[in-house]
Amino acid sequence: MNFERRQLTDEQLIDLYKRLLKPRLIEEKMLILIRQGKVSKWFSGIGQEAISVGITAVLEPDEYILPMHRNLGVFTGRNIPLHRLFSQWQGKANGFTKGRDRSFHFGTQEYKIIGMISHLGPQLGVADGIALANKLKKNGKVTAVFTGEGATSEGDFHEALNIASVWDLPVIFVIENNGYGLSTPTNEQYRCENLADKGIGYGMESHIIDGNNILEVYEELTEIVASMRTNPRPVLIEFKTFRMRGHEEASGTKYVPKELMDLWAEKDPIETYKRYLIKQSIISESQDEAWREEIKKEIDEHWLMANTEPEIVPTYEGELNDVYKPYDFEEVNPSNDETENIRLIDAISQGLKQSLERHPELVIMGQDIAEYGGAFKITDGFVKEFGKHRIINTPICESAVVSAGMGLSINGYKAIVEMQFADFVSTGFNPIVNYLAKVHYRWQEKADVVVRMPCGGGTQAGPFHSQTNEAWFTKTPGLKVVYPAFPYDAKGLLATAINDPNPVLFFEHKMLYRSIYQDVPKDYYTLPFGQAAVLREGKDITVIAFGASVHWAMETLDKYPDVSADLIDLRTLQPLDKETIYASVKKTNKAIILQEDTLFGGIASDICSMIMEDCFEYLDGPVKRVASLDSPIPFTKALEDQFLPKERFEDALLKLIKY
Repeated sequence: MNFERRQLTDEQLIDLYKRLLKPRLIEEKMLILIRQGKVSKWFSGIGQEAISVGITAVLEPDEYILPMHRNLGVFTGRNIPLHRLFSQWQGKANGFTKGRDRSFHFGTQEYKIIGMISHLGPQLGVADGIALANKLKKNGKVTAVFTGEGATSEGDFHEALNIASVWDLPVIFVIENNGYGLSTPTNEQYRCENLADKGIGYGMESHIIDGNNILEVYEELTEIVASMRTNPRPVLIEFKTFRMRGHEEASGTKYVPKELMDLWAEKDPIETYKRYLIKQSIISESQDEAWREEIKKEIDEHWLMANTEPEIVPTYEGELNDVYKPYDFEEVNPSNDETENIRLIDAISQGLKQSLERHPELVIMGQDIAEYGGAFKITDGFVKEFGKHRIINTPICESAVVSAGMGLSINGYKAIVEMQFADFVSTGFNPIVNYLAKVHYRWQEKADVVVRMPCGGGTQAGPFHSQTNEAWFTKTPGLKVVYPAFPYDAKGLLATAINDPNPVLFFEHKMLYRSIYQDVPKDYYTLPFGQAAVLREGKDITVIAFGASVHWAMETLDKYPDVSADLIDLRTLQPLDKETIYASVKKTNKAIILQEDTLFGGIASDICSMIMEDCFEYLDGPVKRVASLDSPIPFTKALEDQFLPKERFEDALLKLIKY
């Protein structure tokens, strides 16, 4: 291996060696402990240390790094106390996830490290968002994100590269090409000779670097990073390296030919560099041995600290209180009594505009939302008022855009992501339910992201533009779900959604956009989550609905003035206002739930179960659910009318009244 020191001093060369040595000695300790049954699982980076160490040494301490589970050198390079790392791996409270996640699946704002999730790809889009925030701040900072050669086949990889290239984001995309994705060799993963070539299709600068040569890594990265700070742009770097251990220790390496293991053993990044330093008389064998003993002593002392820490004692309160970031609702009332009669779509547009004025750190991203004004013209004129740096057109990359929203939140911004139609959220599903929803529970990081969801049927838009898919998200702990039926509620709840540092799915029914009018305050105001609205009061039956189904219920009740009903508009589905529901049912003794979503697995089923469990002794009849047919939503009007539950609701209501 050819080492070139260039302008590096002896002190710098020694510092890089010590940085390499520390993660290697920690790993050697872990391999002993795992054989002793004292560590449950380990993902080894032996043989790849030069990449993590080199990149971390080049970046400033306040520049974000998004590592993988083999990048111990990133964590030691940022000088995280070892006992905290050991506590993390052992599931102790002094770790970073309170025992809720293992290995390196965590982040820490203190050390500007954002850990991975097992789905791998989303962190690439998160890096885009962090870099976008840096670009908006004009602070000259660079972000580095790691991935393996296997994850370059994921859609998130391609989406993230495309976005970074289109937006000129200062992201270093680090590919550690270590030969195998678990046991699958590279020739079964992709056909290009070099993964760096994938950058060509995105108009992205690419490099290939020997990932086992610490000086090449450090020197090349020093030049690249310096250039990126003055000329912000993404750079793709493929590091050629090898994984000397199994995917994780239990999997072993029997699938790797012995001659290949022997070849890469000769390229060990620590031993080859050590020989170079000794040959150049920069260090001696005795110095090396002294450093090793010093590091081993530190490891043993910190391991003892972690193991004397008590085991976590689980409590229901402790777990449930960390699902969401605590948020004290700020009630803001209009500063005057001036109102105007506007449509639901106008209320949403007005709410967005006033929040953009109130929060200079708020950014909206979505397809065609800039000059075009969005598919429904909700953001029409916003570019002129707020600029393209805050109203950002995106490629058709729902997954990476949601992840970028997470990155913006990490780096001090608020993000709104507009799905052109709620149906399309399926391509951004993973980062919503696995990253945004879990990030506070895992390591107490907020996800200050609102995902706007134009949804619903009644407009003959067919199976891919008409779904009302709230149940996908009400099932997922960590998400908040809002579904207004009126302009007044839409504007006030949207303001709260933007203020709330937790991820919010904000459903907007397309059929209501231009058909429902209401007097709405012109000024900014907020409304609390978790408070349903009782639109009508009666004594015979409780009708529970949300979204367009509220209006269907009202129309039906108008046809039967003798039916004395409480009509509850839920407004928010998570949090859910159980108290209002229970109080009404205890008064009327009957309940019917109307939802536009298909019946099986919808939120009406859970509300029905809650009423049965908590109000059973008050009931004078079965709790009834009415919903759309359990089929995809069709296009033709006659078929769509049959699919939707409006007519069936009338029949079910009258039967339950007579029960």
